[in-house]
Amino acid sequence: MTESPLLEVDDLKKHYPITEGLLRREVGRVRAVDGMNLAVGRGEAVGLVGESGSGKTTTAHAILGLETPTGGEVRFEGTPVRDLSGADERAFRRRVQLIVQDPNEAFNPRLPVGEAVAEPLELHGMANAERRRAIVTDLLERVGLSATDADRYPHEFSGGEKQRLAVARALVVDPDLLVADEPTSALDARVEAEILGLLSDVRRQFGVSVLFISHDIDVVRRFCDRVAVMYLGEVVERGPTDEVLTAPAHPYTRLLLDSVPSLDPTDRGLGEPLTDAVPDPADPPAGCRFHPRCPAVIRPDGVSLPEETWRAVAAFRFALQGGDLPSAAAAATDAAAVRDALDVSGEISDEAAERAVADAAAAVADGDPSRASERLADALPTVCEREAPETTDLEDRSVQCHRYEPERAGEPLVDPGGSG
Repeated sequence: MTESPLLEVDDLKKHYPITEGLLRREVGRVRAVDGMNLAVGRGEAVGLVGESGSGKTTTAHAILGLETPTGGEVRFEGTPVRDLSGADERAFRRRVQLIVQDPNEAFNPRLPVGEAVAEPLELHGMANAERRRAIVTDLLERVGLSATDADRYPHEFSGGEKQRLAVARALVVDPDLLVADEPTSALDARVEAEILGLLSDVRRQFGVSVLFISHDIDVVRRFCDRVAVMYLGEVVERGPTDEVLTAPAHPYTRLLLDSVPSLDPTDRGLGEPLTDAVPDPADPPAGCRFHPRCPAVIRPDGVSLPEETWRAVAAFRFALQGGDLPSAAAAATDAAAVRDALDVSGEISDEAAERAVADAAAAVADGDPSRASERLADALPTVCEREAPETTDLEDRSVQCHRYEPERAGEPLVDPGGSG
């Protein structure tokens, strides 16, 4: 972006207190958003993508003022949103509009849709009913419906038609920014394509910017100019959509791409995550938050293992740490059976790693997974757990991963057979 962004999000945080007891004493915090940085330019579509629970919707609500941030700042045209009041605050609420995931939430079932679409106009001071009606009927036709639909009720429309109505309702006050929260997730493939086409037309006709929130990386690929990939409250990679999704730098981005079915039998991607357990946002992992699941977690200094062996050992270690040990391993009563269940049955070439795995397997067989976890953690530490990665600029995009920091420049994302 060469001009100043329309929207800037700087180190945004939103934490929810965890309380207990009659006095509601705070005992912890859910870190739903924990240091989010984002910018949306004028007329631009920016995708915010990540798994459910990554903090995308909370980010949207904080931007819109539906949630009060715990920290950080949201700026609209350079002005902090928290400083707005009176007419300036009302103008911001008109200029930034939300398209919700479920359009049923946007409409009163007892109100004709024309009145529902016109409601924001009345709230923002347009008293002339005929003028409101003219604007609404024009918008309905622009979004692919009929002017006569204004007198119908929500239950008379299909899901795709309701989403078109939701777009019309968001556009009725002539906003500068649409925040679209999973606007196609409840639609079938044909209707999804229609709504994406409609939003593309809206961008072109109205010159509106879009923050497009989705768990579907393929939808973001089709619609957005730039993308930010979010994991456990943080953005781990951002940049032009084509570049990020064609040659992803962060292992998490690669795993999201691997979840999209491919017709290419040679396209194996990065492999499965080390564990399926998503960390608790109330107790996020130290260091890189993705490291317990990361197939490309960096080996400890001095440990030399083939890639496949290191992945199996790391999966054992982090499955123990996350309480996600496979049932066959947890039920095993001897160390050899534990190792068989975890694909670490062969003798490991690195003596220190072999001793640690053998001790840990014996501890699991003895019913003491905590001791097993401590043994592997002591013997096989990784920088990914020890230190939080800095955000590194890669030409016109950025990534938050140790493998791209200057002191590790050139280290491949996966090193099939060497030491990390």
